[in-house]
Amino acid sequence: MIKKIDHIGIAVKSIEEAVKFYRDVLGLEIKGMEVVEEQKVKTTFIPVGDSEIELLESTSEDGPIARFIEKRGEGIQHIALQVDNIEKTLEELKQMGVNFIDELPRYGAGGAKIAFIHPKSTNGVLLELCQRD
Repeated sequence: MIKKIDHIGIAVKSIEEAVKFYRDVLGLEIKGMEVVEEQKVKTTFIPVGDSEIELLESTSEDGPIARFIEKRGEGIQHIALQVDNIEKTLEELKQMGVNFIDELPRYGAGGAKIAFIHPKSTNGVLLELCQRD
């Protein structure tokens, strides 16, 4: 069902500032930035081997990333797990009693289909299921 860790999402106050560490200090390549209006977020991906780091900056004071930073500060916000068929995975997990934030897949950055599993089902970790076609 799970193929790999797709990416780790890191909430930051400023992508422009955060990118300096990953690009200038670690020498990693930064992919283009994208705004996902539905999620009130600006994002960029940084490839690292078979996975990526996703930097997330809120585009609104009431967005989920802004609320996360207000409560917990900057840092890891979620871990995304790649799946082949998100609809099938959601159905199988529902049958096992897993609680979701998203009962149905929605649009995510880079054209991915995504759905979040509620942290109450994952020992406090926000997990994202991610299907890239």
